[in-house]
Amino acid sequence: MNRDLIDLWTRAATADDSPPAAALAARRVTVRTMTEETPGAAWQRHFSALWPAYRRWFLSEGERARMSLAASAGRLRTSLPEIFPLYERLCALAAETGCGEIAARFLSLYRPPPYLAGCSQTLWTEGEPALVRNYDFDPGLWEASLWRSSWTGRRVLAMSDCLWGALEGMNDRGLAVGLSFGGRRIVGDGFGIPLIVRYLLETCDDARAARWAVGAAPSHMAYNLAVIDRTGDAFVAYLTPGRRVEITDERVVTNHQAVRDWEEYARFSRTVERRVLLEQALRDAAAGGRPLVEAFLEPPVWSDRYDHSFGTLYTAVWRPASGEVDLVWRDQARTLALGASADEEWSVVLRVDA
Repeated sequence: MNRDLIDLWTRAATADDSPPAAALAARRVTVRTMTEETPGAAWQRHFSALWPAYRRWFLSEGERARMSLAASAGRLRTSLPEIFPLYERLCALAAETGCGEIAARFLSLYRPPPYLAGCSQTLWTEGEPALVRNYDFDPGLWEASLWRSSWTGRRVLAMSDCLWGALEGMNDRGLAVGLSFGGRRIVGDGFGIPLIVRYLLETCDDARAARWAVGAAPSHMAYNLAVIDRTGDAFVAYLTPGRRVEITDERVVTNHQAVRDWEEYARFSRTVERRVLLEQALRDAAAGGRPLVEAFLEPPVWSDRYDHSFGTLYTAVWRPASGEVDLVWRDQARTLALGASADEEWSVVLRVDA
């Protein structure tokens, strides 16, 4: 059992100082797209705006709890050499803003503090392949930014997290990847999962390549990855510290793995109920029933528990064959193209059900 992780979840799930539901009934979030082929001024502005909050989180357990720069950078160079030059470029941009070693240690995403996110995911392989998912988290901690980039040669559209990691995304070779918490208490040696998602998008052309690459670097927490390519080849990977990656042909994944060792979290997040509902929704949609995305907009898959860091921030339908993603809320939807160049910005109101 990892006591820090238990305490983190307990504070989120039982917080007494959270705003009342009425205060969250019309929470407005600004979502934006940003386009920059190689990291430069736009990424540097993004870093400067968010770094103070990330710095507080990174040092929340004390500076000595975090790995040294030599250890962090060295492990990244060894484990993920393909993206190490990108990391060096980002560190240089951060240094230009006056941020030095602490920022470089953070950007390695090696053994960061523990964190939790929800998420439900399905892999649709009938007709046009798609990764359909909800992202459940605290709206105040969401970057709400999608980056279009060609940082390492592949064009990528990804939902940003940890300044250069990704919650999910797709690349121009036709690969889409999304993450969800694995629902286990273990925390160990490894990297933050957003960096692993970024690595797959930057280095893999298809699901076959991703199967080989997903174990290149360990995840420091239990996480599940859903992966699909433009041909419909798809898999779910279970990542757990200290264990080999488990690859499955499952098409639905929520917030548990084959081993469920955190029953309190499972009950709170309703991970089993969500998975059962989505498995049925997947069968119904394949048989010509209602569109799969509708199931993601209804409880318990759609959650309004924003005051407990477990509210649904958006539903996404990633379509790697067409290079488009549909971002869906109950009252609006947006379609974004990987190949577009004009940036957009819009407001989303996250409402609590009466």
